[in-house]
Amino acid sequence: MIARTLIPLLTVTALVMLVAFPRFGLAQEATPAAQAECVPTDTGDGCLPVAPDSARVDLVQPAFSNPTTITNPLFPIGDLHSVLMLGHVDGKPFRTEVTLLPETRVIEWNGMKVACLISQYVAYLDGRIQEVALDWYAQADDGSVWYFGEDVADYEDGKVVSTEGTWLAGRDGAAAMIMPAHPRVGDVYRTENVPGIAFEEVTVKAVDLTVHGPHGPVDGAIIVTELHQDGTREDKVFAPGYGEFRTAGDGDLEPLALAVPTDALQGTVPAELTTISTGAAALFDLAEAEDWTTASATVESMTTAWDTYRAGDVPPLIEARMSTKLAELVGAIDSLAAAETRQLAVDVAQLGFDLQLQHRPPAEIDLARFDLWAAQILVDAAAEDDAGVTADVTALALIRDRLTVDASMAKQIDALLSDLRTAADGGDLSAAADAATRLRDLIA
Repeated sequence: MIARTLIPLLTVTALVMLVAFPRFGLAQEATPAAQAECVPTDTGDGCLPVAPDSARVDLVQPAFSNPTTITNPLFPIGDLHSVLMLGHVDGKPFRTEVTLLPETRVIEWNGMKVACLISQYVAYLDGRIQEVALDWYAQADDGSVWYFGEDVADYEDGKVVSTEGTWLAGRDGAAAMIMPAHPRVGDVYRTENVPGIAFEEVTVKAVDLTVHGPHGPVDGAIIVTELHQDGTREDKVFAPGYGEFRTAGDGDLEPLALAVPTDALQGTVPAELTTISTGAAALFDLAEAEDWTTASATVESMTTAWDTYRAGDVPPLIEARMSTKLAELVGAIDSLAAAETRQLAVDVAQLGFDLQLQHRPPAEIDLARFDLWAAQILVDAAAEDDAGVTADVTALALIRDRLTVDASMAKQIDALLSDLRTAADGGDLSAAADAATRLRDLIA
């Protein structure tokens, strides 16, 4: 079977054609008058080409009677428990996990105390943690969703190198509208409005689009253009039931791969996905033991299971990556490459659990991902990759924030994470591997 690919949502040319020919269902793009306000660029050597106040829909005083009930279909953060995006940035594979955390935060702004939902954003570039953010959202009584700030950190080699872009409503500036209740072509709103810290102005370019989602067409999507503080722009697509659906700019692409419960499926985990997950776990140990005869038989069973599963309705972005990684895994086993086989076993298992997210609670999948990052420590420790181990421990700590376990288990996990952090910070890879093994045993 030929693997399905994600259909491009709109090229620039196509967007121009759609705007030019309203019979395709789009209103013409609004052309606001010249702006009167000067918002300085991040370098301070000029003004951004912002829209005039007459085009903005966020110059209102929102009321928040029930702020944590977020029902806006184009930004349904209150219903989305787990979102996965797969793309490429700077020519490297990019992965984003967005998770709704169980707690809330009360933020005081403009004389109001507003309870906000907390969303955890974790981005991985080429398999290493790149950016982490805690975002705070609330819905106003008119159905618009407001952004109350973010606690953001950029990482290199598992260590924080910058917190630039962190802001909080009431402390650094005003809360910002991140999605109107009923977006229309020409609407302008600022999703971040703290010039000098964080600034983004959005213009709605098209509405009522149909886009290709993980399981078929999705109606009612919109396209916006986002102006950044450095003067650059990027296009984003938002779709009902998903929120942010696709981001593209400067050759980078971040499309949505899967979201639950929007893409949740009925029934238990298909047997083929179980075969892939258990097979990947077995290969991790078989490669270390160099039992290549059993490894070859195992990967053959996994490949057969995948061929059967992918003949059905599979989210195309995950399908493409899984097919590639399985082919690489077969090659690594044929070449008797133990280290490469172990790494690819982790990669395949991760994609398998991504697909299982359609059938299992996100909390269970996060526990499985937690185990995989502990396994990744063993791979990186064996390769004497100090920076890799440090990054792995950071990833574990972030997933720990999403785990729901009893008090006894939590205490043991936290103790082992403390041991891992001490070992990683001290460059003691042997101790890190030992702690990772004990952590896997505990989870198992």
